[in-house]
Amino acid sequence: MKLTIIGAGPGGYETAVKAAGRGIEVTIISDGPVGGTCLNEGCIPTKSFCRNAEVLEEFLRAAEFGIDCKGYSLDFNKVVERKNEVVTRLRNGVDFLLKGKNITLLHGRAVLKDSRTVVVKESADPLSAGNEGIEISSDYIIIAVGSSPSILPVKGSDCNGVLSSTELLDCETLPARLCVIGAGVIGLEFASIFKSFGSEVTVLEFCRDILPRFDTDMSKRLKQALVKRGISINNSCRVQDLSKNADGSITVSYEKNGNISNVVADKVLMAVGRHANVDALNLADAGIEFTGKGIIVDENMETNVPNIYAIGDIVGGMMLAHVAVFQGYRALDHILYSSCPEESVSAEPCDNIDFSIVPAAVFTNPEAATVGMTEDECKAKGLDVKCLKSFFRANGKAVAADETDGFCKIIVSGDNPDSGYAKGEILGCHMFGAHSSDIIHEIGSLMAVSATIDDMKGIIHAHPTLSEIIQAAVQE
Repeated sequence: MKLTIIGAGPGGYETAVKAAGRGIEVTIISDGPVGGTCLNEGCIPTKSFCRNAEVLEEFLRAAEFGIDCKGYSLDFNKVVERKNEVVTRLRNGVDFLLKGKNITLLHGRAVLKDSRTVVVKESADPLSAGNEGIEISSDYIIIAVGSSPSILPVKGSDCNGVLSSTELLDCETLPARLCVIGAGVIGLEFASIFKSFGSEVTVLEFCRDILPRFDTDMSKRLKQALVKRGISINNSCRVQDLSKNADGSITVSYEKNGNISNVVADKVLMAVGRHANVDALNLADAGIEFTGKGIIVDENMETNVPNIYAIGDIVGGMMLAHVAVFQGYRALDHILYSSCPEESVSAEPCDNIDFSIVPAAVFTNPEAATVGMTEDECKAKGLDVKCLKSFFRANGKAVAADETDGFCKIIVSGDNPDSGYAKGEILGCHMFGAHSSDIIHEIGSLMAVSATIDDMKGIIHAHPTLSEIIQAAVQE
């Protein structure tokens, strides 16, 4: 069997490696460095910056622990240099994986010829005349071409100094003043990082809460923690325009409650989301159904064109690297299942992957994490729920580490006889505080086996650990 994968991000390359291990002959096509957005322009480089910020925060607080650290300074060029070294090291690792048996890596732009044929072209314009390219035929095709940063359609958004997250990661100098437009995951992570680096940070958000898709209770508490650190956060703001000043700074004008206000910054981060790269391929010519939000797929990640699948950011929805990976696994499972002549093909998923249970983390300081439904989502579905809470300030390990800012909220089902949920079943968890991104997976694992609050009460946690935050909530 032959499989062509267009895109070498986490979804693409992980699926390629797994497919090759199953004996499938794989061709994977990348029009940029392997690793995609996550490795080169997203998850990994920002986490490298996060670590620098974390170390710096430890120095800033060292005196509280009886340690004299006077005289230190931040070399921003070395911060960027270290980030580039981390990315290069991991990219080389992906390159090594893709040199394995049954995998052929091609660099270029892909054009769909039909449901089984892809043409790979080196030209910047893959559809240009005279650019014949290399024709690849296969039994199945998986599209995994990702997404790109969105830009707010306002006057001045193209000013020099208005940056996407990709460009801010390669900024050569540390901005004294940074304005972040958008208080989603990307915006808040950069706001937190650059505040630690020493920038004066202002965040402007259109919605009334930060992290609009997260639990409201958690978002409000996290906002308080970030404001306490000195980050200025303005909600319910509509950015009107941006203008360049004579001294090179940028003025951002925004409207709030009928009043116009201005923020002056040296750099502006445009963090208003990402959009699926539906223009990266000739989808319409190939007959593949899509909208502005992404390619339309079924539960098995198959498009309306037989033998063509799509995974990751290109299908919209949860634009997370780990989701892309498991969508790739789902597509591959269906391909293998469908290719078995003794099996009757079913529209139902042929694995146990549950895309309703997806942990997500925000690497601010303090961290935030979530899994499952929010309280508002439960109410919108008419579910009777109970919310159990605990606080880091009551946790021994958190007090000893002086990491007392944080809380945990676990949502469990009440009496919902027709919902399919057992009484006391865990429906979601939302928390912020030190190591929340690690702790949240315990709840995700329990949700995967439909555990109840009574099941959790009998699980012993080591003392003193931050994971006791969860135990404290269920013992409420």
